[in-house]
Amino acid sequence: MATDQADDITLAALTSQLEELNRVGAALAAERDTPTLLALILTKAREITSSDAGSLYIVEPEADGDVEGPRRLRFMIAQNDSVDVPFEEVLIDVSDRSIAGYVAQTGETVMLEDAYAIPENAPYSFNRSFDLHAGYRTRSVLAKPLRTPKGHVIGVLQLINGRTNYSAQVDALATSLAAQAAVALENSQLWGDIRQLFEGFVRASVVAIEARDPATSGHSFRVANLTIALAEAADRVDSGPLAAVRFTREDMRTIRYASLLHDFGKVGVREDVLVKAKKLYPAQLDLLRARFRQAKQSREIDSMRRRLDYVLAHGRDAYEASAAGFETQLQKDVAELDGHLAAIEQANEPTVLADGSFERLHAIAVQAYTDVDGLSRPLLSDEEVRILSLRKGSLSDDERTQIESHVLLSYRFLSQIPWTREIRRIPALAVGHHEKLNGTGYPHKLSAPDIPVQTRMMTIADIFDALAAADRPYKKAVPIARALDILRDAVADGELDADLFQLFVDARAFDRWTVEPYPY
Repeated sequence: MATDQADDITLAALTSQLEELNRVGAALAAERDTPTLLALILTKAREITSSDAGSLYIVEPEADGDVEGPRRLRFMIAQNDSVDVPFEEVLIDVSDRSIAGYVAQTGETVMLEDAYAIPENAPYSFNRSFDLHAGYRTRSVLAKPLRTPKGHVIGVLQLINGRTNYSAQVDALATSLAAQAAVALENSQLWGDIRQLFEGFVRASVVAIEARDPATSGHSFRVANLTIALAEAADRVDSGPLAAVRFTREDMRTIRYASLLHDFGKVGVREDVLVKAKKLYPAQLDLLRARFRQAKQSREIDSMRRRLDYVLAHGRDAYEASAAGFETQLQKDVAELDGHLAAIEQANEPTVLADGSFERLHAIAVQAYTDVDGLSRPLLSDEEVRILSLRKGSLSDDERTQIESHVLLSYRFLSQIPWTREIRRIPALAVGHHEKLNGTGYPHKLSAPDIPVQTRMMTIADIFDALAAADRPYKKAVPIARALDILRDAVADGELDADLFQLFVDARAFDRWTVEPYPY
């Protein structure tokens, strides 16, 4: 009977340990953040082995990236229940000069009852400097390699001062945990590599897109900075309409990438439209200037003809008496043309806000000149008058439609990318950054209930940067205070989220304009 009870107790303990290992394995598999994972590995290992302290090392290649060449151990994390010593991340060589180095080099386990009584023939040594500095006494040590399924040692788990002796059973538990930890760590490192690769792809894509319009260089990065700053501020709010707004790390990552890629579709917009700085294209303005030069020449020819006719009709003496009048009239005609051209070039300058009176353009358009074929032509065509009379910006309705198509192109392009489940909403958030709460935005004229809060944040950031960024060919930068006033007017018109805008101001999110956020 006693034997059966003992067997039952042993079986129950073993079952409990296996269940704990399964729970630990599941927890390790679910954690992708490497620093958090390392802390979890060490904490769980110490719990399972009843260890007072422990440390964890990661094997990394030399700076030249040669995985097969000399490697080093990075001392990543330490825990100690007895003493509190500030941790400092350091590098040590993978060699037999330390227990951890020896384990990393050979892949063998080291188990010691007393680190101060290592046999003289042991192929490793123990460094007592930590003990001397911290007033600690290291006794038992259990150092396990973190070995991947392919047999590569990627780290070393070192457990110190087990509250019971490190037995074969404890060693078996630690071995199982180390195997699980190695798989989880390798997956985490692979995930980190993939994210780094993706980060590089995103940055390269943004740079390539913005290279098509150098005047807006940096816009996407600044919009991401501002949007994340506003999202972090909203996440801290604990009262009022924004109290329920909370973002996970994956949410923040989604917001950041959606903000970085919000203008991705501009790659599909005609470049001449994309970089159009004035109302008229440069070639159109050159043609118009040439027309005015021709008009001046025709005025000069007309003046010479009138003078000749006068001489023939009244004689040389009468002409000389009237010559000054002919010259004055010619100068007046030329000055009028210069004034007309100056007015046209002024009308050609776009404005940020609806502005301008263009009656003079119509007056100019009814005036004519004689072309090289002797035909009478208007100084301005109806199409030129229409374009120069744009009250806001530099784009005609057709051109604005082309520009506005970039949001749908962004959605179409971004939807082709097989996003992971955590960040799959990137296309949906990016497509709405020009929507307005009152339904006047594009491309779908959504109203407030249909616009996600993340997109509302991006819209505020996008407009702010468009207003306050460095001078562009088609506009001058406005001061931050003026940009905020324009945004405030948009709030009053029902276009932007009032609570988010107020938070943007109160939290001074614009101070993070050029500050790269945590990458999440």
